[in-house]
Amino acid sequence: MKRRQFLQTGSMVSLPVLFGGLELAAMGKSTLFDIINNDDDRVLVIVRLNGGNDGLNTIIPLNQYSSLSQVRPNLLISENKVLKLTDDVGIHPGMSGLQNLFKEEKLTVVQGVAYPNQNRSHFRSTDIWSTASDADKYISTGWAGRYLDETFPGFPDAYPNDEVKDPIAITVGNVVSETCQGNIANFGYTLLNQDSVRLVEETVAAPADSSCYSQELEFIRTSISQSNSYATRVMEAFEKGRSLVDYPADNNLANQLKMVAQLITGGLQTKIYVVTLGGFDTHANQVQIGESELGVHATLLERLSGAISSFVEDCNALGVGDRVLGMTFSEFGRQIRANNSFGTDHGTAAPLIIFGNCAAPGIVGENPEISPDTAPQEGVPMQYDFRSVYASVLMDWFGASQQQVQQVLFNDFQKLPVVRNCSVPSHTTDTLPDQWNVRIYPNPCTEYAVVEFESSEKRVHVSLFDVLGSQLEVFIDKNQLSPGQQSITMPVGHLKSGHYFVRIAIGDHVKTWKIIKH
Repeated sequence: MKRRQFLQTGSMVSLPVLFGGLELAAMGKSTLFDIINNDDDRVLVIVRLNGGNDGLNTIIPLNQYSSLSQVRPNLLISENKVLKLTDDVGIHPGMSGLQNLFKEEKLTVVQGVAYPNQNRSHFRSTDIWSTASDADKYISTGWAGRYLDETFPGFPDAYPNDEVKDPIAITVGNVVSETCQGNIANFGYTLLNQDSVRLVEETVAAPADSSCYSQELEFIRTSISQSNSYATRVMEAFEKGRSLVDYPADNNLANQLKMVAQLITGGLQTKIYVVTLGGFDTHANQVQIGESELGVHATLLERLSGAISSFVEDCNALGVGDRVLGMTFSEFGRQIRANNSFGTDHGTAAPLIIFGNCAAPGIVGENPEISPDTAPQEGVPMQYDFRSVYASVLMDWFGASQQQVQQVLFNDFQKLPVVRNCSVPSHTTDTLPDQWNVRIYPNPCTEYAVVEFESSEKRVHVSLFDVLGSQLEVFIDKNQLSPGQQSITMPVGHLKSGHYFVRIAIGDHVKTWKIIKH
């Protein structure tokens, strides 16, 4: 059995091996993706919010406050304590650090990020985010891994080498992700902390023979040799690196990001760092009874905000601020209505945050529409497919071509204004305006609803979703429509009575409207 064949069996991928405190899982794993090995030295930092973050208590739609107070009265933050980003959009009072980044034009908020046919299982939804698959497709490779397979040919056999001496990606922690899983091996390297980096004693090679044991042992020896090479580089970076900012105490995420800053300034050429903050599965006791701005969720958001704001400040103090871009993601948002346990249950869309000097400042998308009669289990409707964020970061941060993005993501997705050119003055991106003069009537409806809108010569997608995030029908999906007034008759007589969402995407602009079926 050749080493490549052995890797394809997945035995080393599924069973992490501990060598001297250094955890290896087919050379480690990362969670999100990407990378291009060119002359630039840009870094992407991924912050995973594990458990499904409640977006409505994170980025608060102030213009929907009256309705929110009726559907989640025990959870909603007091309006006078919400920190403002704009007149219509606020942020949790524990996130003053992120509010300051927004004011400094170093923060982008993307509203309503999800995918069609939302799966509310932690495991499956995380798998979808990691592979960038459709909800009904099962893919064994991560979207980063697919990109890296072409970017770094011959991996892992030909790495490290004279040109690529450092780990391609690093996941901080002891839980690895499948996002950087390629067809043969994973492109990442797992790292618990500085003390966990150890060199593994390399044994003397046994006499060569044709047995499976001998060949697999040779694979293990080669893996150890590669790991030692990476470990040496990581230890050197720790010794040379530094931090100039006092990070928040008792904050595990802050500790992870401080380590990332140290490795970057220590000269490590790793392109992707993945860090994690867990605890967001807040089914119960999400807030402190009687003081909704306190509690489990508030503590998590305070840690998130303090860690990210300190990291951005540190990167700038260290002179690497223009090299580093960060983003958050969570497998899903929470339901709009509070449950009976002072918590929230698994939902649909949630906001995603891009941070750093080169984040296009402002808010992309609109506040969700909240009704006082919000249906049970109703989630925030999707505005932007998460793969549009991936595509935008790939193209605008790493310089990937549109063709590469289509190959990695299996489709053509919107390009969003989430990354800016750091070499020119920033321009705040606010909520995209409604340019289409949309009318939906009758609403409420019984047998049909008519959707009228103004379109330009751009890609147009019109679809219908239910309150669980399932895409029920696509009415238009065309690369180009003749400009002018458009009219679509949507049959709804076969649908059950309840709430539904019409989603219209024209070019890079997206908006959803709620309709009621009687």
